[in-house]
Amino acid sequence: MSVEPGAAIDREGKPLEDTVVKIFRNSKVVKGGRKFSFSALVVVGDRDGCVGLGYGKAGEVPLSVDKGVKDAKKNLHRVNLSGRTIPHKIIGRSGATRVILVPASPGTGVISGSSARAVLELAGVHDVLTKVIGNTSAKNVAKAALDGLDNLRSRERVESLRGVKIEPVKRW
Repeated sequence: MSVEPGAAIDREGKPLEDTVVKIFRNSKVVKGGRKFSFSALVVVGDRDGCVGLGYGKAGEVPLSVDKGVKDAKKNLHRVNLSGRTIPHKIIGRSGATRVILVPASPGTGVISGSSARAVLELAGVHDVLTKVIGNTSAKNVAKAALDGLDNLRSRERVESLRGVKIEPVKRW
């Protein structure tokens, strides 16, 4: 895989991709009419367990997207994955939003809305089911999905925290 000149690279040397989740337009009424400003919700990730969420505001759309990308690169999170899916069911929370993330069998794909899908795909999750409960604003859903990914724990991590050995679940 070749890297373009000027492409962003994460701490481990992998190129970062970015996705604009949503553009918000605000208006302010002044003496001469309406004055518009824009904000952008952006997700960056390497599709291999590293993802970040950023928010940028500016007078023009491209500037707000650039600020959002820069903010997302400052807030990169490492995600524990179990192959192509997540290790266990988890609920991510942000404000009045709850996002339930459930591991899925191979070939299922990312069953999700656009905000959570952007976070999950750029984190490197290929098979997962999601359900959003409560507020469905793009900002809260993306933050809740990222919160859920942050709270995932691998088997080894749980064993070390509890000081016990966890046996694998036997399937019938």
